[in-house]
Amino acid sequence: MLMGSIVSILLIITGQLSPSFTDFIRQELSLIDFSDFLLGIVLSFLLFAGSLQVDLRALRDSAISIVSFATVGVIISMFLIGTGVYYLLHLFGFNLQYIACLLFGALISPTDPIAVLGILKKAGIPTTMETKITGESLFNDGIGVVVFATILQIAIKGVEHFNMSSAVILFIRESAGGITAGLIIGYVGYRLMKSIDHFQTEILISLAMVMGGYSFCHYLHVSGPLAMVVAGLFTGSKSRKEAMSDTTRDYQEKFWEITNEALNAILFMLIGLELVIVDFKPLYIIIGLIAAIMLVMVRFISLWIPAYLFRFKQKLENRTLEIMTWGGLRGGISIALALSLQDKAYKDIFVEMTFVIVLFSILVQGFTMERLVKKFKTD
Repeated sequence: MLMGSIVSILLIITGQLSPSFTDFIRQELSLIDFSDFLLGIVLSFLLFAGSLQVDLRALRDSAISIVSFATVGVIISMFLIGTGVYYLLHLFGFNLQYIACLLFGALISPTDPIAVLGILKKAGIPTTMETKITGESLFNDGIGVVVFATILQIAIKGVEHFNMSSAVILFIRESAGGITAGLIIGYVGYRLMKSIDHFQTEILISLAMVMGGYSFCHYLHVSGPLAMVVAGLFTGSKSRKEAMSDTTRDYQEKFWEITNEALNAILFMLIGLELVIVDFKPLYIIIGLIAAIMLVMVRFISLWIPAYLFRFKQKLENRTLEIMTWGGLRGGISIALALSLQDKAYKDIFVEMTFVIVLFSILVQGFTMERLVKKFKTD
């Protein structure tokens, strides 16, 4: 991402000397529908690959904290950051409706497992803590997309035409339907892999689970991200143990690790390059930086409240909440959701704020995460 950002800055500087060249680059980049590319294609592969690496038994032991952080935490964060941004924007003279600010809160609240997983490999935190952070980031990503879709429907139809029961039904249908679909996809894949012993075909089956399964969820209007997480967990536990030979297991792990790394590199390079087509205004940058700092504080509150309410705070490892707060990175998912907005009244400012927050998150929090963990270890 840093490399992509540097290239973007160089292209913008070059544009001062040769505007036609920069216009050509912008035109080429505008042909890429980043939102559709991530949400419709890449996200399914990355979530499936990420969940394959998670130990289901360890995840089950941390189920209460993971579920509460990924659901209650995301909703609390959405309301807190949405309310904070509402007053922040009004302070700077932007008269946006509260529901629009809640929409921003929904798209910026989920942490990005794609960003978190890479850093955790190097940070050297305890395995139990890594499981909590990884599990929470995988599930709150799926829940976050569902919450965003729910708030978006309210914003489109208008608050006066959308009652609470409709919002709850939509949320339950998306989330419960996604989990159910993930179990079905995982089980079908398990039965197919168990019926043969041919690693090439079994890798193709896992690919079909992701591509066909995600399309299946889109057709049913249920959460594809949640389905991919559940299908990945099912495949990484039951299918890996009972349906794969040692040879297949080895090839599967290597294939999905390479796929994950390659798509990661493409995605974050593309995020950096997307800066070329964003028309940054100094005021928006200032607002985005304030919102980024606000988001770190909101992140801690949204973790502390569920831990206190459900009484598992004492069971958490030392400094877990602080590490999860600083490790709550935002990435491509937030940018994709921001770019998917259609209403020009708030899309431009939300897109620019999101880019600033993601840059702050990856470049500031990401680069200091390992150092923070080491400091906590010596305390």
